[in-house]
Amino acid sequence: MFAKAFRVKSNTAIKGSDRRKLRADVTAVFPTLGTDQVSQLIPGKEELNIVKLYAHRGDAVTVYVSGGNPILFELEKNLYPTVYTLWSYPDLLPAFTTWPPVLEKLVGGADLMLPGLVVPPAGLPQVQKGDLCAIALVGNRAPVAIGVAAMSTAEMLTSGLKGRGFSVLHTYQDHLWRSGDKSSPPSIAPLAPDPPDPGEEKGSVQADATLRGDLRHLTLEGEEEEVGEVQHRCAEKSPSEATEDPSVGGLTAEPTDGKTLQEQMDELLERCFVHALKCRVKKADLPLLTSTLLGSHMFSCCPEGRQLDVKKSSYKKLSKFLQHMQQEQVIQVKELSQGVESIVAVDWKHPRKGSILDGGEVRTIVISYAKKHDLVDADNNNLVKLDPILCDCILEKNEQHTVMKLPWDSLLSRCLEKLQPAYQVTFPGQEPVVKKGKICPVDITLAQRASNKKVTVVRNLEAYGLDPYSVAALLQQRCQASTTVTPAPGAKDSLQVQIQGNQVHHLGRLLLEECQLPRKHIQGLEKAPKPGKKK
Repeated sequence: MFAKAFRVKSNTAIKGSDRRKLRADVTAVFPTLGTDQVSQLIPGKEELNIVKLYAHRGDAVTVYVSGGNPILFELEKNLYPTVYTLWSYPDLLPAFTTWPPVLEKLVGGADLMLPGLVVPPAGLPQVQKGDLCAIALVGNRAPVAIGVAAMSTAEMLTSGLKGRGFSVLHTYQDHLWRSGDKSSPPSIAPLAPDPPDPGEEKGSVQADATLRGDLRHLTLEGEEEEVGEVQHRCAEKSPSEATEDPSVGGLTAEPTDGKTLQEQMDELLERCFVHALKCRVKKADLPLLTSTLLGSHMFSCCPEGRQLDVKKSSYKKLSKFLQHMQQEQVIQVKELSQGVESIVAVDWKHPRKGSILDGGEVRTIVISYAKKHDLVDADNNNLVKLDPILCDCILEKNEQHTVMKLPWDSLLSRCLEKLQPAYQVTFPGQEPVVKKGKICPVDITLAQRASNKKVTVVRNLEAYGLDPYSVAALLQQRCQASTTVTPAPGAKDSLQVQIQGNQVHHLGRLLLEECQLPRKHIQGLEKAPKPGKKK
């Protein structure tokens, strides 16, 4: 209601008779407030103003302001507390809990949908359709919004927590809140849950984990690979120890790939988005609120160790990220109601294969999968039971009925062997180039020609961004020797450079010192002439 600016019609000091009537109304509407609390809320002598205004949709609203803050507002003869009042009296209304990312949508004018609710162990508060309710965020009991229940608690549970739950009237950070001192919600610890009835079955009032969204701190783990090689690094801990260690095999949450935090968050955001669409969202869930996608699906799709925070990405807002995904033709987003965006279509056949994984990420995925599906052998933590998916992925046909378990090392090495190798080369000032297969080293050989003269032959320069013609011209000048560039035998679209004489020493200096190629990616440097010998 106050998502947009309102127009003030009048602002006057309250009369004594109106003050007494307001006290009586508050006592009647909120019977849980004692006499002293009502007197504190509506003091007898302190300044109290009545502000009459029109909301952006034309609704006539009366607001009661005390100490510079709006404390109550009246709409169609119904009295409602503001968040400023609820921070002093957090138990004034039955309170429901949602995830922090949902608040942004509520401030923008959206209603609270049931999939965004967090169901506490004690169950949802009991309310009837039309009851006034408070909305708080996970971890803090201070309300951030008030709304009217669109259905009873029983109907919410019967619906499977789907559909519209609350018509939101007022939120923290909306224009009514901005008319006050703009203070932030206090930190109010959640109430300790009541001990369960011994006769009750545990979990009988808990919603499914997918509805609760199971917010975990998540991370992408792994290390940056050197140019041209995907190294499958293993941490010092054994995989069996890693299953008990949240850092997964000793890999820390600290990134070591040189990427900025923003770039890491972009990758994490996209990974969680794709994982959510592939593993959690079904066609029957569409249209799906974008806030539900984030709160109930994406948060729970990240690997363990780091927190997904859209604000730390280059997109800053979920809507901008989803707009990018729409431009990539992965999803289609529409505003089905004012200010509320939903995903209405997903291209389930959109190509998502071919993602680059380093050894650390493969290791993390396999370990997480084994833990999630309870595949670690109970008698021997060094063994992993093979379920049908793992059997199909890593076993040969003649093994599928005989091999039931594998050691961690064997399982991980087999998974890596099944993946197609790839490499990434980064040139200064350019985007990284990723190619499938294994990168071939720069190959330096010596050949004997018919004239009994030696020539130096170098191949595979193009893979490292080196132009064979430029290398030939440079070496011709430095070595004072003739050079030629010819097609490389047995290699499609590849050239080789021939230099008269043994010029391995000059080549080594060019490639190692000037081009700064890692020595392990150059083959044949040992063929340089020994001191005192002729080239």
